[in-house]
Amino acid sequence: MITQRKADMHVHSKFSSRPSQWILQKLGCPESFTEPAFIYEQAKAAGMDFVTITDHNVIDGGLRIAHLPGVFLSEEVTTYFPEDRCKLHVLVYGITETQHGEIQRLRENVYDLCGYLRREGLVHALAHPLFAVNDKLGIDHFEQSLLLFDVFELNGCRDEMQNTVLRSILADLDRITMEILADRHGLEPLGCTPWKKGLIGGSDDHSSLNIASMHTLAEANGLDDFLGAVRGGRALPSGRAATGHALARNLYAIAYQFYRARTKRSRSKMLCMQFADHMLGAGETSGDGILARLHAAIGTRKSSTYLRLADADGIKAALLKEVTRIIENDPTFTAIAKGEPGADFDQEWFRCVGQASDKLIATFLDRLLTSAIGADIFDIFSTIGTAGSLYALLAPYFVSFGLFARERSFSRKCARAFGQARPRPLTLLHFTDTFEDVNGVSRTIRQQLDMALEHGKDMTVITCGQGDNAPGIKVFDPIGTFAMPEYPELSISYPPFLRMLEYALETDAKLILAATPGPVGLAALAISKILQIPIHGTYHTAFPQYVASLTGDSGLTDLTRKFMAWYYKQMDVVYAPSSAIAEELTTFGVDRKAIRVYPRGVDTARFDPIKRNGFYKPWSGMDSFKLIYVGRVSREKDLDILAAAYKSAISRMNGHDVQLVIVGDGPYRTEMENELLGLPALFTGVLHGEALAAAYASADLFVFPSTTDTFGNVVLEAQASGLPVIVSDRGGPMENIDPGKTGLVVPGRDADSLAQAMIELCADPRRVKHMGEAARVFAEERSFGSAFLATWELYKDAAPPAA
Repeated sequence: MITQRKADMHVHSKFSSRPSQWILQKLGCPESFTEPAFIYEQAKAAGMDFVTITDHNVIDGGLRIAHLPGVFLSEEVTTYFPEDRCKLHVLVYGITETQHGEIQRLRENVYDLCGYLRREGLVHALAHPLFAVNDKLGIDHFEQSLLLFDVFELNGCRDEMQNTVLRSILADLDRITMEILADRHGLEPLGCTPWKKGLIGGSDDHSSLNIASMHTLAEANGLDDFLGAVRGGRALPSGRAATGHALARNLYAIAYQFYRARTKRSRSKMLCMQFADHMLGAGETSGDGILARLHAAIGTRKSSTYLRLADADGIKAALLKEVTRIIENDPTFTAIAKGEPGADFDQEWFRCVGQASDKLIATFLDRLLTSAIGADIFDIFSTIGTAGSLYALLAPYFVSFGLFARERSFSRKCARAFGQARPRPLTLLHFTDTFEDVNGVSRTIRQQLDMALEHGKDMTVITCGQGDNAPGIKVFDPIGTFAMPEYPELSISYPPFLRMLEYALETDAKLILAATPGPVGLAALAISKILQIPIHGTYHTAFPQYVASLTGDSGLTDLTRKFMAWYYKQMDVVYAPSSAIAEELTTFGVDRKAIRVYPRGVDTARFDPIKRNGFYKPWSGMDSFKLIYVGRVSREKDLDILAAAYKSAISRMNGHDVQLVIVGDGPYRTEMENELLGLPALFTGVLHGEALAAAYASADLFVFPSTTDTFGNVVLEAQASGLPVIVSDRGGPMENIDPGKTGLVVPGRDADSLAQAMIELCADPRRVKHMGEAARVFAEERSFGSAFLATWELYKDAAPPAA
């Protein structure tokens, strides 16, 4: 009687080297060291009729259980394309020890190996065909594989996209395609119908957590019939593919099982260790157990990394304490520790690691920043030393998520090569530390987001502790904050890095844009490196000048400049808002070829002279000539110079009725109000929407003394509102006017020159009127919509074609 049979065709029991598992080797861990008998028991418990172990280039594990019912001998063979040493893994089933020896002799050349396997009539399949084992796999290699193999594996350790793309490509093969490939590569395809390919499933399990997650089904009467069904393409893969979370937990499990074997640790009564046992521990067979055998094999050898981690007693103690607290306070974690079923272990492990790492990262950054500000060089080095332990804690997720991102990239490339997919449009993740603050950076990003939504562009703003989630916005809760001593306005928020990394992987973005070099910007840089996504940066704020103006501390200013230089040199492309800023970036060491000066615009519908409406009458009750400043009320905006210039101008204008209006808020406001006490100065606070537009349009002259701004959105907004402007000769704002026609440029931080410019224009209303009209025309040529679309094209042009 023929019945449906099933087998897990790809599971490991023994050490073999794989590049994707390099972190385990660094930790001195084998790839897998599961007892073969335990694998057999687990496979049978999962309902497998037949069991085989496909270790890399060895058959020892299979031989240990060869006497058991339903077992057949197999191996996973590492072979190479001789032209460039691109590595493949070939699964060979139902072999003898003699055939194993010959396979090992021939495996250096995939053509020789495949010829031998066909002559011997051995059932074989190409494992994970779209996985670049040694990062050399290309479209040409995959095409040749289609000519060399007639059975391919859907892999339970790989991403679902990889399996889906493979299945789709194989289903669409036809005679013409195979003839084209044969001519292209000079290879004779297999059989009479080489376009008909078979599929199998294998779990590719290395930790005994996912045995039979993917397996093979076939209608068969006995083992020979089952293997015949595999050879004839009548087998069916079944089960589920992996996720990045699942692969990461497997890596943790291998390391944890190795730790248990090394220490010969028995079951612990500690809650956190019970949690780890249920999450990561593999079962053990009685008698010649894996723990005893492995410990005897490795003796007292320790890798250098293991020793470094062992010495990090402080971080280990903190981690143990924090994890215990987390588990005790979480009902789901506590239930897992007690062995209760029902939880999604992959997701719950991710959640636990995320919470523990959040706490340690926040503590680490607090200590590092405190030491840096206090110039405690020894504590800085000591703190940095603990980063190695934090990295070891998170490394499995870095490896797993990075691997999945690269696999998806290559899978899409293959899909397009075989006509299975179209090029993706640009998907942009825009990381920023500021989104709701009152500054030009946040205003620009909000305007860009509005334009992206209006024009159907796929842009998501990623920020931390800044507002609420909304269309196009992803807000993460901060895991901690840090305020500089004596300068609370420089407070920064620490983002939850692991959750941000997960989000970026799931979003599958083509480009990362970093708007700020703070903690969120640093997270963006790290994510781009892990997931191998191109990263572009925008230089919005001249932070060295900002710090110098705010603190007067030359050491802190120099440290900021060095950090900015390091940060922007990591970018694939840096966008500068002006030519002057582009030149400044070159002094940081940024390659001029990587710098783009990008167009900036203004919303000419929102800011318009027609909105002049007597906005200030409720405050002043008089129709005076109004000078207006809009922006953050802080010393780095050189408002001390504005205050001095205004006082000087008032004293010299012989009765001219001139009022200074300050729109905005910030740490310098109280001091500035006291400085201008008794003078006709009005502080409105922060204005938004139509109130801000009316405030601009109802004034007469815009004054912007800042020497630290890289662009100055407010300069364009004022001109769009029909106001002439006065700006300094430092930074980007001076490039946003037509000197002499739409405004005046004065020397930076020169109160006398600024006062003289104020007097000159206040005394000439006709000139102010003509300059205001010219300013409006100037702004209309720089609408925000057209500037955004031009900038989006810059992003697309600078980003490499997505794989």
